[in-house]
Amino acid sequence: MSKLGDLGAKLYRGEVGYDFVGKRFLWYGVSILITITAIVALAVQGLNMGIEFKGGAVFTTPKTTVSVAKATEAAEKASGHDAIVQELGTGGLRIQISGLDTDAATDVKKVLATDLKVTEADINADLVGPSWGEQIANKAWTGLGVFMVLVVIYLAIAFEWRMAVAALIALIHDLTITVGVYALVGFEVTPGTVIGLLTILGYSLYDTVVVFDGLKEGSKDITKQTRWTYSEVANRSINGTLVRSINTTVVALLPVAALLFIGGGFLGAGMLNDISLSLFVGLAAGAYSSIFIATPLVVDLKEREPGMKALKKRVLAKRAAAAAKGESPDDGYASEDEPQVVAQGRPGRRR
Repeated sequence: MSKLGDLGAKLYRGEVGYDFVGKRFLWYGVSILITITAIVALAVQGLNMGIEFKGGAVFTTPKTTVSVAKATEAAEKASGHDAIVQELGTGGLRIQISGLDTDAATDVKKVLATDLKVTEADINADLVGPSWGEQIANKAWTGLGVFMVLVVIYLAIAFEWRMAVAALIALIHDLTITVGVYALVGFEVTPGTVIGLLTILGYSLYDTVVVFDGLKEGSKDITKQTRWTYSEVANRSINGTLVRSINTTVVALLPVAALLFIGGGFLGAGMLNDISLSLFVGLAAGAYSSIFIATPLVVDLKEREPGMKALKKRVLAKRAAAAAKGESPDDGYASEDEPQVVAQGRPGRRR
């Protein structure tokens, strides 16, 4: 067995572990700081909305010897608007200019053909109206809202309302950070970005549900024992799935990183950036929130219950009594009719 696999087995059995829940206020502080930074960036710089959302024209040219810088200058001079020019793998250019109507686009196309030394007929022009972009934006918001509502309903039924609330907060946390990064770096927001956001929300939810499932199983009949508090069972659940979460996150990030840094960076395929950045940041934020935010939030909500408060008092009292006698806190823990709570949750009996 590999070292990582051996560590995972020990985490699963509760032989080793890290106190994620006990240090939850540190994680909350880090998340609040990152979230505030994202919100400030969004408020100050705003989002660089793609042409699909604000309308305009996209011109695709055949192979040309004109540089991106000169093409940008020519496009802005001809249109009077800011232009985004990207070099294509075929040697042609993709020129995006917002705020153009049909008549203006025709005039710009003629000027571009002359300045770029290509035939006007070989330049492909696609027009996007602002009303169509507004419809796309509204549908994106509607889809996101429906997704959130369905998530809360499902988790409330499958688990409990506290887990549904914690998962919703974690999803909003992931969304805010991802959108804030877009505002900071100035990448274009396109329909591909929306697809990426919805994808990472599903992935983040998957990781969270895995931990919640372990917590649900591990906390069955928890009030019938005096060995573990609810927060300790939750912490064991996180540790039990930690290596699995790390493995799946790393495996998912590798191809996305290739798209973002190699495809979008070194090869200049800028159109990959809109979806790959949302996936990369969202996957990382989702893994973080699943481990450091969602389950600790459940603990904070759950331990407000009178039953969990009473359990914690019994556990601490038993440990204090055992310490006074010089015994291990676990000595005489489980009788034949007292269940043992374990990390991944199948109640068992001490043999």
